[in-house]
Amino acid sequence: MGRNSVRMLATAMLFILVTVEAADMIRKSIIFDKKTPGVFYCPQHKPTGIDKMIVRARPLNKLCEFDGEPLPEDYKSDCYHDVDESEFACKEKARIMIRLHPPGSDSIKDSEKWVKAYDKYIKKRKL
Repeated sequence: MGRNSVRMLATAMLFILVTVEAADMIRKSIIFDKKTPGVFYCPQHKPTGIDKMIVRARPLNKLCEFDGEPLPEDYKSDCYHDVDESEFACKEKARIMIRLHPPGSDSIKDSEKWVKAYDKYIKKRKL
């Protein structure tokens, strides 16, 4: 291998690493603040960094609205790149709802429902 081949290989690996890192930042850009429990925040434009992200508040029931099913043809996205309808978003919603309705709280029915939903996404992830 010549020097040019090594440089091209290193450049390609760096490009792949940057692309994966950017995709991961977009995927994980759903923000929940316990001070505002009725809403979540998602990016409106492609985020360049977590500190430079422009977000919009959306009602919590809009997060994972279609439960991982394909989006309807006429669906208008709430967030950039449909991050609010991703598999991560559904898992995050279950995690948030467990946090809001912990097992053993007053609303046992709600807490059991969200624990089951979270377990479902964990099992799906392991397959």
